[in-house]
Amino acid sequence: MTDNGEFDIIRRYFACSNRQPRRDVLLSIGDDCAITEIKPNRRLAMTTDTLVEGTHFLPTISPADLAYKAVAVNLSDLAAMGAEPAWLSLALTMPNIDHQWLTEFSQSFFAILDHYNVELIGGDTTKGKLSLTITAHGLVAKEKILCRHNAKVGDWIYVSGTLGDSAAGLDLLLKQMPIENADQQYLLQRHLRPTPRVLMGMELAGIANAAIDLSDGLISDLQHILDRSQCGAVIELDKLPLSEQLLRQYPPEQALQFALAGGEDYELCFTVSEPQREKMERTLKYLGVAYHCIGQIRANKQLQFTQHHQPVEVTVSHGFDHFSEK
Repeated sequence: MTDNGEFDIIRRYFACSNRQPRRDVLLSIGDDCAITEIKPNRRLAMTTDTLVEGTHFLPTISPADLAYKAVAVNLSDLAAMGAEPAWLSLALTMPNIDHQWLTEFSQSFFAILDHYNVELIGGDTTKGKLSLTITAHGLVAKEKILCRHNAKVGDWIYVSGTLGDSAAGLDLLLKQMPIENADQQYLLQRHLRPTPRVLMGMELAGIANAAIDLSDGLISDLQHILDRSQCGAVIELDKLPLSEQLLRQYPPEQALQFALAGGEDYELCFTVSEPQREKMERTLKYLGVAYHCIGQIRANKQLQFTQHHQPVEVTVSHGFDHFSEK
C-alpha cells in the first residue's frame, strides 16, 4: 500500500472524525461491513443517490459545495419519509488524488454530518470520472412513516419554504453571469446549499398523510403523489411561495416556470387532512420554517391549476429525468 493509495485516502480524510460516535453504531469503518442497532418499534428508512459530474453538478463546483449538497439531497429524502437521519456511506470515484480537494471536501462533508448527528459508517474509493454515491439511513416509528401513496381526497397540499430559487441559481451558473448583488448570491446558494427539512419531516410524521421532497420540480414530484394515491389535485398559482429575491431578478412568468418545473429546491410537499390542520400548525409553529397551502387533493385523477380563482392552462417543461428524450 502506498501513502497515496485507497486506504490512505480513507484513513486521512474519512476515518478521522473527532465527533463522539453514535451509540447505535456497533462497528464502523475498518471492517467489511458496518453493524448498527435498531430499537424495537422503529423502522429503517434507506435512500441512495448518485451524483455524476456533468449530469448532476458542474465541473466548476467547489469541493465544499459538492460535499454539502451530496449529503443534503439524501437527508432530504429521509425528511420526506419523516425519518431521523442516522448513518451514511459514501462511494467516491475520482480521476486522480488531489489532497487539497480532498481536504476541502471532507471538512465540508463532516460539517454537515455533525450538524445533523449523522455518522459515516463505510463506503469505497475508486479511480474514474468524478462521481459520488451516497446511501443514507434513517429511523422512523413504524406507525408514523410518511409515504407518497396515502394522500386522501380533501387533503390540503402544502409546501415548505419558497420554490424556484434553486433553478434560478442554476440559471445564473449556466449563463456564467457575474454575481453582482445579494439577490443573485442568495439564489446561487439556494442551488448549491439547499436546506434539507429534516426537523419538519420528523414533526410531520404522524400528522401529514403523504409527503415528497421537491427534487425534480413541483409538477413532476406532486404527480408522483397523485399517481401513487390514485387521485388528482388543484393548485392555486397565486399561492405558490416565491422569494423576493427571485421576483426581483426574474420576470413573474419566468419565476413561475422555475417554481413549477425547475427542481432541486429540496423543500417538502405534503398533504394534511382538514382535522389535522390545527395540530400541524401548532406543531410547526416553533420550527422557524415557512410553509404555505397551495391547493387541495381532488377525486378526479387530474392535476389542474387556477389563477385568480379561474381555471388556467399551464405549459411547462417536464421535470428532470435522466433518460428522457431531449
